[in-house]
Amino acid sequence: MKALDVWHNFVKTRNTDGLNDFIADDAELYSPVVFKPIEGQFMVSMYLMAASQIIANDNFKYIREISDDTNAFLEFETEIDGIIVNGVDMIKFTEDGKLQEIKVMVRPLKAVNIVHKKMGEYLEKMQS
Repeated sequence: MKALDVWHNFVKTRNTDGLNDFIADDAELYSPVVFKPIEGQFMVSMYLMAASQIIANDNFKYIREISDDTNAFLEFETEIDGIIVNGVDMIKFTEDGKLQEIKVMVRPLKAVNIVHKKMGEYLEKMQS
């Protein structure tokens, strides 16, 4: 299974089994609301678990995709608490099919604010 297919399956099913195996040890996640990149398999995995529940909810859909063997640009739309969220996942995979880097861009400002609030609440619950 191609790395992008693994990603799509994760987003569609929100099944986190095997997520750690899919993420490279030195992976980086660039959040739309955190200044510094999230680094390392464990931390990237935590953020992706939260995003799978908050952003990739039942309203989530990819509406455009541009990809090659190691890169994917995936435009998405979703709705969180009545706010339409539009964004792009820019993903880089390793040669052996692991997630190396993901940058998430979100618009408009109302969407950034709701993502920030909901992700913060979810991650706080995960740590307690």
